[in-house]
Amino acid sequence: MSILLFRVDERLIHGQVVVGWGTRLHPSRYLVVDDGLAESPWERELYELGLPPGVEAHFSSVTAATARLAAWRADPVPSILLTRDVVSMGRLMEGHAMKGETVNLGGIHHAPGRQEVLSYLHLDDEDIRWIRRMRAAGIQVVAQDLPGSPRRPAERLIP
Repeated sequence: MSILLFRVDERLIHGQVVVGWGTRLHPSRYLVVDDGLAESPWERELYELGLPPGVEAHFSSVTAATARLAAWRADPVPSILLTRDVVSMGRLMEGHAMKGETVNLGGIHHAPGRQEVLSYLHLDDEDIRWIRRMRAAGIQVVAQDLPGSPRRPAERLIP
């Protein structure tokens, strides 16, 4: 498997991901799965400005990424896969043999309808349903903002 980290983070490519996780995992590529960014070349360029030299980014819609996920997992290029929200990550993983994989919940911030689970993790009812679906499919879901922070299993946060 060459996807080193499956992460949900509203900010996608930013300091915590590139510096925090990137320096720990050393990816050569970021796979950004986001319907809006897939259709916006100028926004993609802004995100690419945050990448270290020699590291590339690929932007895909959830539908396109779902079709490419098996190939990305088999590709030897070490990658970090990012989605902006839990629903997109759940849709991406649905229908794939992802049992045993881990989804990292990073920065999901306060918004109407969301409840604070941790200081960096706010979830709504739909997020919780998708987390439960992933867990039922054998996917481990953990909350961890940075590599050196405590790793909290979702089943301890949302029974």
